[in-house]
Amino acid sequence: MKNDNRFTRSVNTMKKLHAQKYNEAQYISDSNHHQMRDTDRSFTIGGLRAEDLVKEFGTPLYVYDAGKISAQYNRLHTALPEGSVIKYAVKALTGISVLRFIHSLGAGADVVSIQELKIALHAGFTPSQIMFTPNNVDFGEIQEAVSLGAEVTVDNLSSLEKFGIAFGGSHPVAIRLNPHIMAGGNLKISTGHSHSKFGISIQQQQQILAVVNKYGIDVSGLHIHTGSEITDIQVFIRVAEILLEIATYFPTLRFVDFGGGFKVAYKPGDKTTDIEALGKMLGETVDNFNKKTGKQLEIRVEPGKFLVSEAGYLITTTTVVKETPAVTFIGVNSGLNHLIRPMMYDAWHEIENISNPDGPLKQYTIAGNICETDNFGSDRMLNEVREGDLIVIRNAGAYGYTMASQYNSRLRPAEVMVYEGRAHLIRRRDTLEDLLNGQILIDL
Repeated sequence: MKNDNRFTRSVNTMKKLHAQKYNEAQYISDSNHHQMRDTDRSFTIGGLRAEDLVKEFGTPLYVYDAGKISAQYNRLHTALPEGSVIKYAVKALTGISVLRFIHSLGAGADVVSIQELKIALHAGFTPSQIMFTPNNVDFGEIQEAVSLGAEVTVDNLSSLEKFGIAFGGSHPVAIRLNPHIMAGGNLKISTGHSHSKFGISIQQQQQILAVVNKYGIDVSGLHIHTGSEITDIQVFIRVAEILLEIATYFPTLRFVDFGGGFKVAYKPGDKTTDIEALGKMLGETVDNFNKKTGKQLEIRVEPGKFLVSEAGYLITTTTVVKETPAVTFIGVNSGLNHLIRPMMYDAWHEIENISNPDGPLKQYTIAGNICETDNFGSDRMLNEVREGDLIVIRNAGAYGYTMASQYNSRLRPAEVMVYEGRAHLIRRRDTLEDLLNGQILIDL
């Protein structure tokens, strides 16, 4: 597991992983939920024992399985119609090594800040492969994105007007619409309803057309993203109908972008998005439109969680087992500063004691070490937990490290990627110097 320079090889060499058929046999599937244990009952990630990873890199530790990311990309790529474009939603997991790997699979990038755009460039994406889809940003960011050569999406009439004044028809732009559709697993991540801040309302279509015609704007695409964790594929078909109905008004249109929001399994039996059925139905819907109109609209999607969520694990160490008259707590050396989703979204993450897989089941509440309530899971049945046991939190690849903080002046964990049977440190653990970096001590 030596950390060497193999992971930083050229993108062309890395593409061989995509060309090879991923060995799904290493996963024992249960409704898309993967138990990952080898013959001696050790918990493995990408074929490597979690205990060995901890010995080398310590805890808390984020670990990502590159093979699982590749398998998810291949599945989506196969399901979508030929010629479709996959733009990875960079905000889900932003590390440059992860981005370089996803780029090597053939994906483009969807970014939401000028910093994400520059990080994507640093990771190897070309400007033309990057779509900048910001919200409520200063127009200067949009101008900078154009100067860097990226594609741009605007989601409000003010920015559309400014874009027309600044660029006219000299640079293409996509328009994000709000379809007034409620969808997604949590109100905080539902982005297409009538009270959402995202997108220009479809009821403002005439105002959009007035601005476009006034400045001769080259509208290259129409975009809708309704939310996250969508299981009903009819939501996407309704979005397609809305986009294609409006598409007839934009003669320069080249693509329709359906965003992301594909649901992955968080626990056994979870309903997930039927990617294969979705790809077939979207393909038929857009193809029928193209035949009727003579257009050749390209299909785009922007998966984030779908590609990286199941590939990620947060490994923690039990520091305290605390019994009270009401509940037994497992205290671990992590908290909402490392994985905020359970507290912010009431998100469910499967939690497992990998140090005692055959111990009797007992009920626990798994709590972090932050100075406020930060439970990872309440009233969970785990194999008996002892101080020092390793506790793994699954589905931590998306919106885990990217939403991590230094709250309570605690250090952010290291990140490791397992690639072709080797563990690679892709981000070191924070140090005290990182906490102090940027601060200025003044004389009083």
